[in-house]
Amino acid sequence: MVERAESESRKLLGRLRDTMADKAAGQERLDQITHLTADSMGTEVCSIYLFRDDETLELCATQGLNPESVHQTRMKLGEGLVGRVARTGKVINAADAPSAKGFRYMPETGEEIYSSFLGVPIQRLGEKLGVLVVQSKEAREFSADEIYALEVVAMVLAEMTELGAFVGEGAALRARHTEPVLMRGVAAQEGAAEGHIWLHEPRVVVTNLVGDDPESERSRLHEAVENLRVSVDQLLAGASDDHEQVQVLEAYRMFANSKGWLRRMEENIGRGLSAEAAVEKEQSDVRARMSQATDAYLRERLQDLDDLSNRLLRILTGQGTQTGAELPENPILVARNIGPGELLEYGRQLRGIILEEGSVGSHAAIVARALAIPLVINVARITNEALNGDHVMVDGDEAVVHLRPGDTVVSAFRDKMAMQAKAQERYASIRDKPATTLCGKTIRLEMNAGLMADLPSLENSGAEGVGLFRTELQFLIRSQMPRRTELAALYARVLDAAHGKRVVFRTLDIGSDKVLPYMKAQDEPNPALGWRAIRVGLDKPGVMRMQLQALLRAANGRPLSIMFPFVAQYEEYAAARAEVDKALARETKLGHALPESLEIGAMLETPSLAFACKKFYQEVEFLSIGGNDLKQFFFAADRENELVRRRYDTLNVSFLTFIEGIVYRCKSTNTPLSFCGEDAGRPVEALCLAAIGLHSLSMRPASVGPVKHLLRRCNLDDVRKIIHDARNAGDQTVRPAVMEYLRGLS
Repeated sequence: MVERAESESRKLLGRLRDTMADKAAGQERLDQITHLTADSMGTEVCSIYLFRDDETLELCATQGLNPESVHQTRMKLGEGLVGRVARTGKVINAADAPSAKGFRYMPETGEEIYSSFLGVPIQRLGEKLGVLVVQSKEAREFSADEIYALEVVAMVLAEMTELGAFVGEGAALRARHTEPVLMRGVAAQEGAAEGHIWLHEPRVVVTNLVGDDPESERSRLHEAVENLRVSVDQLLAGASDDHEQVQVLEAYRMFANSKGWLRRMEENIGRGLSAEAAVEKEQSDVRARMSQATDAYLRERLQDLDDLSNRLLRILTGQGTQTGAELPENPILVARNIGPGELLEYGRQLRGIILEEGSVGSHAAIVARALAIPLVINVARITNEALNGDHVMVDGDEAVVHLRPGDTVVSAFRDKMAMQAKAQERYASIRDKPATTLCGKTIRLEMNAGLMADLPSLENSGAEGVGLFRTELQFLIRSQMPRRTELAALYARVLDAAHGKRVVFRTLDIGSDKVLPYMKAQDEPNPALGWRAIRVGLDKPGVMRMQLQALLRAANGRPLSIMFPFVAQYEEYAAARAEVDKALARETKLGHALPESLEIGAMLETPSLAFACKKFYQEVEFLSIGGNDLKQFFFAADRENELVRRRYDTLNVSFLTFIEGIVYRCKSTNTPLSFCGEDAGRPVEALCLAAIGLHSLSMRPASVGPVKHLLRRCNLDDVRKIIHDARNAGDQTVRPAVMEYLRGLS
C-alpha cells in the first residue's frame, strides 16, 4: 500500500513537473494544475485561492466550480473553510462541508452540490500564499495519503509562485518581489538612508522539486547530512569555552543525528520529491508545529531544527552563502536577527539595517547606535520579501521601510534627506561655538560612545567630552571574557583619542537585554528589574575588580572618571566605591601610576535613588540621570513594549517635576548632575531639561548640532516660566506650550 501511494505520488509529481516546464502563461499553468490535481485525486473539484493582499483571498483557478467566478470570488482571512485554512495554516478535512463549523456558501461558484472538502495551506517557510482545495459530491473524509499528495501539490505551487510561474492579470497573480512595498517596524536608531538590499543570510530557492531517481536522491541527502554533521562537530569543537553556544550546537548535533528527522525526509523522497524538496517539506511541517507550540523551550528547540534545515539546504543547493560576493553600492543590511560581532564586521560600510526581529535594547541596536547607522527592527516578512540588490529606503525616525519604492516616494524621501543634509551644514558652522542660550547660560554638550570608531565624532560633532562610554560592548562581541591587559589597552586608546577631553567610563552594564554569550543566562520573569548592571558586579566582584584595575592602568597618571550603572540605593554605591579603594591600594602596592584625579559617580536610573539619603548626595562625586531606564520605571512602561513605550511623554509635567526634584537635591549638595539618554538628543526635550536646571547633557554625536542650534536661539528663563505656568494650570504636558513658543521664534 505504501509503495502504491509512493508510486501514485511520483506520477503526480512527474505530471506537475511537465506542467512547470510548459511555457504557458501564468493563468493557463494554474488551470492545468487544477485539472491535473482533480484528475489524479479522483475529485470533481480542485480550486486554487491566492492572497491578493494580506487580508483577502481570491479564487484564481478552478476545475469543477463555475469558471466565471475565477478572479471574482473573494473572501477575507478566516472567512469560510478556505479562510480558516489560510488563517490557521492547518488542514481541514470535512466529509460534510456545509455542516462544518465556519462554512460559508459562495453562490456564484456553484459549489452547493459538493459535500466533501479538503483544504491545505499554500505556504513557503511560514509565509502564507494561499489555499489549495479539492471537493467531491461523495460525502467522505480524505485519506492520509491523499492529504499528503495535496500538500505536495501545494508545496509545488508555493515554489512556483516564488519563481514567478503564475504572473498574470489581477492582484493575486502579480509578480512577487517586483512591486513597491511599504513596511513598518520599530525605530531602534534614528536617521534616513537609501541603498540596496544585502541579505545577511540569502534565502534558498528550490528549483528542482521532483526527483526521478529516489535512490540517487537518498544518496544526495545522506551525503549532505553527513557533511552537516561534520560541520556541526567542527563548530562544537571550536566553541568549547562558550557555554551558550555549546548548548545551541549540542541541540544542532542532536537533531543532525536524529533518525526520525532523516527517516521523514527519506519518506518524502520516496514519494517523488528531490532531496532539497524533501528537506523543505519537513522544514515547513516543523514551522507549522512551531507556530502552535506554547512551551518556550520547545519553540526554541524547533527554531534550532529550522536553522539546521537551512544549513542542510545550503549544502544541497550551494545557495545561500555570501562568500566571495561583493556588497552592493550603499548596502542596507537585512537579517532576521544578527549578533553584535557579526554587525561590527560589516562596520560603517553599511548605510542602514533592517531586522525582522530584535529589540530597542538588543546588542544589534547598541552597535547600530554606536555606529550611527539607521536601524528599524520588527519588520515582519522583510527577509521573505526582499531580494539582494533591491532598491530600498529606510526611515529610522518614522520606523518605515520603502522596499522597491516608486518615483513619488523616491522623490519625497530624497527631499527629506537633502533637508537633513542642509541642516547638518548649518550645524557644522556652529560646531566650535558654545551652546550658550540667549539668557547667557552655557550648556555642556557631551556625546555617548562605546567603540573606538566613535571617537572621531568627538571632534567632528563639537561635543565637549564623552559623557558615557559603554564598556559592555567589548564584552558582548567576544566569545570569552576579555583579559585585563586587553581592556587596559583599549581604554588607554580611548583616552588617547579624546585628547584630554573628559571621558566617563560606565562600568559593565549587563543583564536585562544584554547577556554575555559566555555567561549563563538567568531565566527571569522581568529582566529589566532583575539581576543586572551593578547587581551583577557586586555579586561577581572578580569581574568588577578586573575592570577597575584595567581602567586605573589605562589612565596611567591621567584624569579618570568612572560611573556605576543602575544604582538603586546608597549601600550599593558605597560597596562599589569600596572596590575602587581596594583597586587603588593594589595598584599603589604594585607601584603603578595612579590617576592624576579620580572621580567616581553613579547613574540615577531608579526612582529610589532620587530619594536616597543626603549622605549619598554628599559622597557621590557626580550623578548622571539615565533617562531611558528612569522614564520606563517612572511611568511603569516597558521601553521594549511597543504598546506602551511611546504612551508617555518626557515633557509630562509630573516627570519634569520629578527631575526638578533631583536637580534641587544636587544643587543643595553641590553634586554635579547631567542627563544621558535618547531624550537628551531631542532638541525640544533637551531645551526643557536645560530650562529646569540640567546644564550638562550627553547624547549621540549626530544630535549635538541640532540641540546646540536650538539652545543658542532660546531664552531658558522664558521656557522655565512656560513649564511652571503649565504646571500651575494643571496641564498634563508642557509640549504644546513649548512648541507654541518655538513657533514664535524668528
